[in-house]
Amino acid sequence: MLQPNRTKYRKAFKGRIHGNAKGATSLNFGAFGLKAMEPERVSARQLEAARRAIVRHMKRQGKMWIRVFPDVPVSKKPTEVRMGKGKGTPELWVVRVKPGRILFELDGVSPAVAKEACELGAAKLPIACKFIVRPTEA
Repeated sequence: MLQPNRTKYRKAFKGRIHGNAKGATSLNFGAFGLKAMEPERVSARQLEAARRAIVRHMKRQGKMWIRVFPDVPVSKKPTEVRMGKGKGTPELWVVRVKPGRILFELDGVSPAVAKEACELGAAKLPIACKFIVRPTEA
């Protein structure tokens, strides 16, 4: 599963996800892609599940790029623990995804296979996603 080797700080603020994505809004590597349509925190487990679904459907053909990386730690307190006594320990890693961000890119497969693979991958994610095609390929 994806997570950073080391970070500057062990715990992070929750924060809010405002506005649209500033970068990574167009296809740079592949001919097909999966674009986020709403803001949400996507966990490393969800990304891995989507990646597996896409790769399995492509049946080892073509190439895939993951355009996001879960680098934000999310802390959780154990169950049945009273309020106070500080923040919990880091439990999982997430990426803050803004609308318009490209999550995955594919190349080397037919448009039908890429569309089906991206739909299977999108079903594993907690956000609405859109299948996009590079304009020259359409």
